[in-house]
Amino acid sequence: MSMGIRFRGKRSRLVVAACGVVALLGIPSVSAAGGGIYWVATDGSDDPGQDGSLAAPWATITHALDSVPDASTILVRPGLYEGRIRLRGTFPVGVTVRSELPYRARLTNNDRVITAYSDASGCEGIALEGFEIFHDGPGAAPLVVHVDGGGDGSVSRITIRDNVIHDSWNNDLLKINNSTFDVLVEGNLFYNQTGSDEHIDANSVDQVTIRDNVFFNDFAGSGRPNNNDTSSFIVVKDSNQGSDLYVGSRNVAIQRNVFLNWEGSTGSNFVLLGEDGHPIYEAFDITVENNLMIGNSANTMRAAFGVKGGRDIAFRNNTVVGDLPALAFAMRLNREGGNPVNDELLFANNVWSDPTGTLGAPAGGGANDFSDTPPADTADFVLHSNLYWNGGAAIPEDGNELVNFTDDAAATVADPLLGVQAGVVLPRWVPATLSFADGSTSIREVFENLVLLYGRPADTSPVVDAADPANAPPDDILGRPRDASPDLGAFELGIVFSDGFESGDTGSWSVAVPGT
Repeated sequence: MSMGIRFRGKRSRLVVAACGVVALLGIPSVSAAGGGIYWVATDGSDDPGQDGSLAAPWATITHALDSVPDASTILVRPGLYEGRIRLRGTFPVGVTVRSELPYRARLTNNDRVITAYSDASGCEGIALEGFEIFHDGPGAAPLVVHVDGGGDGSVSRITIRDNVIHDSWNNDLLKINNSTFDVLVEGNLFYNQTGSDEHIDANSVDQVTIRDNVFFNDFAGSGRPNNNDTSSFIVVKDSNQGSDLYVGSRNVAIQRNVFLNWEGSTGSNFVLLGEDGHPIYEAFDITVENNLMIGNSANTMRAAFGVKGGRDIAFRNNTVVGDLPALAFAMRLNREGGNPVNDELLFANNVWSDPTGTLGAPAGGGANDFSDTPPADTADFVLHSNLYWNGGAAIPEDGNELVNFTDDAAATVADPLLGVQAGVVLPRWVPATLSFADGSTSIREVFENLVLLYGRPADTSPVVDAADPANAPPDDILGRPRDASPDLGAFELGIVFSDGFESGDTGSWSVAVPGT
């Protein structure tokens, strides 16, 4: 990948090596922020007398968090760590818990593997980086990672970054709920939840950002059957209504993610806002932007985007591309149970492209369909400056639906000239080779490969300079700044940097790798 990415990765490894030398020499290792560097290892001990040095490491992450001062870094040596890890402690500056070597520290349990719960010592200012995290097999209790605010907002400033989180055998991969606030989920790779549950369930939360992640399913790769019964990859909702601090999840940003290989139910979405049918706005003040959604599987989904009882939601500069079997290609906007009418929904600068001419048709054949939008279920929407492509066939219209592409007065109907989705390699983590199945050695490399193969338009694409600047985010899916005349979709073409390279050259720019 890019020169910048390789350099930053090398720098990260050198820092780890240097820390080990310092500890072996018996010299106190103090970070620039004033905290120390401490160690956890499979052959460590939590007994008195262990000081968390490389020569006398602790055995558990929880004990390390109970023992370190603020602004510390806890490095976890390679190996398999079994049992629950409790994230706890109040750290105003912040403490980072990091796998010494990316994805080589493996965390597993037959119950919750990671919990961040209300605690007498607090739960604030903790980052978890670089681990493989998974259930150990069938029969596990629910959830792999659980961040629960206790109903009173007592859990906050939690970062989950650059982890491989996979194979829940019961319920969600990651649940964030019960008045948790200020959570960053960044640069992770998620696959294989169980049953009618999600990769991420953000439930009665505030200030949650989900960005730079890769979401897919690959049940066969884990030796599991695909029952086509799993739910959305991300859901934002409020299941408990007024029983905690928040009535409705709010201030959630879902940005710069890659979604692919749908293996779920026909009633679910890549991203769903609202779900439980309560008489409240379950999700409001939400942005969904700069995401790439790849239609590479043969399994039918409901629609790429779904809203059930939501308001003040912006979907902008997303790219949905491929032969995506669906009951509606772009969106389903509806109500369940006592939901209020959806209100103030914006769809701007998106790309919806099925190069096969089956836009919105389910697997096995059927009528094409752009949206499922009962007129009585949404009060106000704006469809503006999007691109639509159905392989040269007509974009489907339905007078019984509220939203049709003809509602977009600034529509572009043309081939966006995106990469062909055939031959997508599912990038599951392969511990035996210390790499991902696509040959990448980091999640960021997986992410960039997918973006450049399937989300980058050709230089002559009609997306160029065609977006409405007033509704475009300041950056693109790779975190690069958009220019004054932004492009449609997630990827921005034509950026020229001071070194003379153009944005299409992968050696021309550098993106910070999480954890470096």
